[in-house]
Order: sequence, then structure tokens, then C-alpha cells
Amino acid sequence: MADMLIKLYALPHRQIEIQHLGALDIIIRRPMAYEQNQVTQWIAACFNPMWAQECAAAFGQHPIGCYVAVHEGGLAGFCCVNCTFKNFVGPIGVVDPWRGQGVGRALLRSALDDLRHSGYMYAIVGDAGSPVFFEKAAGAVEIAGSKPGPYPPRLK
Repeated sequence: MADMLIKLYALPHRQIEIQHLGALDIIIRRPMAYEQNQVTQWIAACFNPMWAQECAAAFGQHPIGCYVAVHEGGLAGFCCVNCTFKNFVGPIGVVDPWRGQGVGRALLRSALDDLRHSGYMYAIVGDAGSPVFFEKAAGAVEIAGSKPGPYPPRLK
């Protein structure tokens, strides 16, 4: 899959997402360092171990380069930022029944705001698995010629 580019300076304020999630009793926040095992084990179980390893790298940053969606004390989704490469957002994942309810969009927008406040004007979604999601949620466009992107062949 190709990489995608997002104009950070063109994104509207995320107040609407915050209000919507409040009505669903969902909180978007950075996980605490002591939650690393819980978060990465959940990602490995619900999505895949490679994403969990990328998220583990997020816990080595200060502040932590990950956002989680929390509902009644449990995880509903996550989004990493600046993990595999600088200025990259992802991986991102939301579990059922929260898909399609704005949780992924709010997680993505939190990560994008993080990049914008760090001084970036553009963000990159590496190897976008759901291009339509990124296009709708943040106006992402495909980067021509970015397939396979900066990723080396995986170790065997």
C-alpha cells in the first residue's frame, strides 16, 4: 500500500470530536508509562504483534507517542505517532463495537495535533491500510511513487 500525506495546517479544531466522544463516555489520552505492557499486549491480541512492537517504541518517547481511547477503564482503540519514522502517524486501530463511531478519527486527530504542535506542517501515514479512512478523517492524499515506501524487506 502507498503512503499518504496530510496537511496539518488545514485541519479544523477537534472540539466536535471531543464533544461527541464525551457523549459516548470515551476519553482520548496518552497512556502512562506503567500501562505499557497492558497496552502493547492488548494491541498484539486485538490487531497484530508488529503493531504492538511499534507501540512499544512509543513508550520510549517523552511525552509518550501514543494515544488511547478508554471506555469504562478498558481500551477501545489506539494511535501511535513518531514511532517507526519521524513525522509518521500510525499504526492506528479501533475494536468493535467502536468502529464507525468517530473513535478512530478522534485518535488520529489527537496524534495529528501532536505533530502540528511540534512544528510540522505535514504528516505521513506510512503504508496506509485504509486509505478511505485517512482521506475522510483528515483529507489525506496518496503520495505518488511511495509504494513500498521506506520500509526495508522484513527479516525472515
